[in-house]
Amino acid sequence: MPSKKGEDLEYKVFRMIKDRGDRGILQSQLWKRIKATSREGSRISLRLERAGLIERRRELHEGKWTYRLIAKKRSVNPLSISDLPCAFCLNQDKCGLGGPISPATCPLLAQWVEKTAYETLRRRKG
Repeated sequence: MPSKKGEDLEYKVFRMIKDRGDRGILQSQLWKRIKATSREGSRISLRLERAGLIERRRELHEGKWTYRLIAKKRSVNPLSISDLPCAFCLNQDKCGLGGPISPATCPLLAQWVEKTAYETLRRRKG
């Protein structure tokens, strides 16, 4: 499992790939931009691919094989947030990070996140 620093780097890499849109970015160029070794970069891209966040397409670039990394498009299912407690909360106007009511400490939101995560895992396992 990657460390917190590794997770931050993975997120940064994913954002960079996603920001490139449909054309993506060559893996070899990306590692140069983040000052990572080819080995580190390959591991990150494989983890992102296994997580279903990116697609790796083999490509010949300047006589060398590399991969083009492209963020996968993911559609949002409106039903996934239809029972979000925030949508019907009477304290919406007071809620915010650092406020008297916060999403970070809301038991209803925490319960919804746990329930949604559990249901997602159950669906994936079949």
